[in-house]
Amino acid sequence: MKRTRLRLLRVHRSPLDHRRGHIRVGGASFPCALGRGGTTRAKREGDGASPVGCFRLVGAYYRPDRMRRPRTGLPLAPLRPDDGWCDEPRDRRYNRPVRLPYGASCEAMWREDRVYDVVVDIAWNRGPIRPGRGSAIFLHLARPGFEPTAGCVAVERRHVARILARIGRNTRIEIMG
Repeated sequence: MKRTRLRLLRVHRSPLDHRRGHIRVGGASFPCALGRGGTTRAKREGDGASPVGCFRLVGAYYRPDRMRRPRTGLPLAPLRPDDGWCDEPRDRRYNRPVRLPYGASCEAMWREDRVYDVVVDIAWNRGPIRPGRGSAIFLHLARPGFEPTAGCVAVERRHVARILARIGRNTRIEIMG
């Protein structure tokens, strides 16, 4: 039986700890980690905050050496050891995927800590890309104890398959302030 794709995921920040929250996925709600700077409407590179707003989900990546190809309605690609993401505001590839090694500052997508075993690309700072407004905002796997992220939304591994199965090209994620 084919499941209906959700049109909206909604992230609510906790009133008790601005670095944590819950993500609403249809009728389910899962705990999530947010940026160490909480949420913000004025996102800047390196501020550690999760951007407030409603965003497209561009696509997803997964580690094929650690898991099977997940089911999702999003465009999906396997990560490779040389995958990176440029976070240098002065570089022409800022806030875009790159191949490592790369000549400017970038983040490795193939990580040993497992948080990027599954990554959903949230369309923050796209069209047009504005240097310094923040890069690499993802939905990814949470660290133990829901440690804060650098600005992403992170969920437990056991919930990610349920989330991926319910989202597609028309799904948006709304991060509430």
